[in-house]
Amino acid sequence: MKSNRQNEIIEIISSADIETQEELATALRERGYQVTQATVSRDIRELRLIKVASKSGGYKYARPVRHEVAVSERLTRILADSLIHVETAANMVVVKTLSGSANVAAEALDNLGWAEIIGTIAGDNTIFIAAKSEAEAETVTARIRKMTE
Repeated sequence: MKSNRQNEIIEIISSADIETQEELATALRERGYQVTQATVSRDIRELRLIKVASKSGGYKYARPVRHEVAVSERLTRILADSLIHVETAANMVVVKTLSGSANVAAEALDNLGWAEIIGTIAGDNTIFIAAKSEAEAETVTARIRKMTE
């Protein structure tokens, strides 16, 4: 039940600007959940929801970015520090890292959310990045090189 309710909360805040816990509780009640403000408060805390600026100028609940900024920055530093070589091969980018660093470096690349990247596969010291096109693979390669300057 809790998991269903929390999934419903994610759906609600994704489709509407919810500013207060009471608005969220009301939306849940409209969907058939019997909740109190305390329950909603716990769910917000467990889901680690944050308040962000809405287009209307107020604030709304939102999910944090996939990983928090501090973690993302740390992963990006690991990518930059472990990078040995990067080159393009058609729509693929091949990244060589220090031994044992490829998985963390690939996670950093995934977290950057670059639209050109379709996906990554990491071994021990090599990452294969699939880009949407050869031109986008070149763009990704240039960005990675710039990160290590």
